[in-house]
Amino acid sequence: MEKKISITDVARRANVSITTVSRVLNKVPTVNKEIAQRVDQVIAELKFRPNPTAQRLAKGTQNTAVGFVIPGYPGIFHSFYAVELMRGIGHGCETLRLDLIFHITDGRNPLRSNFAGGLIFADIIENLPQVETAVHENTPCLVINHIVKDLDVSYIAVDNVKGGFTATEYLINLGHKRIATVTGNMQTQAGIDRFEGFQKALKQHGIDCQPDFCFKGDYSRRSARQAAERFFSLEHPPTAVFAASDDMALEIISVAMENGIKVPEDISIIGFDDNPAGLFGPVALTTIKQPLFAMGEEAVKVIYDIMMDKQIGVVHKVLAPDLIVRESCSQPSS
Repeated sequence: MEKKISITDVARRANVSITTVSRVLNKVPTVNKEIAQRVDQVIAELKFRPNPTAQRLAKGTQNTAVGFVIPGYPGIFHSFYAVELMRGIGHGCETLRLDLIFHITDGRNPLRSNFAGGLIFADIIENLPQVETAVHENTPCLVINHIVKDLDVSYIAVDNVKGGFTATEYLINLGHKRIATVTGNMQTQAGIDRFEGFQKALKQHGIDCQPDFCFKGDYSRRSARQAAERFFSLEHPPTAVFAASDDMALEIISVAMENGIKVPEDISIIGFDDNPAGLFGPVALTTIKQPLFAMGEEAVKVIYDIMMDKQIGVVHKVLAPDLIVRESCSQPSS
């Protein structure tokens, strides 16, 4: 991809400060005429196109909005994941006095990139063509919750491999060897990576990954119930389960109790998310906390810097998840 010429490049070539270039671009009359001519000549030579968003913000003539683009999946406004991202992004916009435009999409229609000064995409699964278009048009943009390897775009993500590894190793350190998992949607990077972390932990500790102990879920309670019913019907059921979301972990606890299986005495359960709902069930849920609020807030800071030309080049940040120990895990009884 051709390198985008920045205001920093212009300032360096003209041997002036970035502030001076900005003043020339905004036609401030007090700038020395000879310096202004030199800056204009460099702008022409480099074919620099100023960022209109940054110019509007610098002049203070227009409040610029940030667009949050998220797939329109069922139950979005009941999703802990989506709500936490919205809270973080909303707080970031409030802090920087930016408006927030919330855009729900199926990914099929092109976005009007002029509706906001910068775009934050929640993941990339259904939105890849829209992200590619934004990058091609040099629209400031950033992807949340997805480590993008084949596109020159900024992202802020969670280390899901580490999260899956940490959850599984915690169970192993408690003494469990028959460990099952219910994966997230394996079309998502999070689902794939959490399962990879699960497998890595087993392999590192010399434990076989048994096919009967691996159920491909989709983050829903329905898939977790199906998985739990299968696990509990086995001749030698697992003594512990790592669920790739708290919703699934809570459903597995429900199925266990319905079948007279005690948690954590008979089976240990660990989830992923740190959903507050995990605190209020019959057993407080041990889980992996992913910093969703912080990820959303940081995304606004990064996209603002890109919009203002303070950030040159793409930003890649991967945040570490944390183990939250509560009551749903213990040593195996046998």
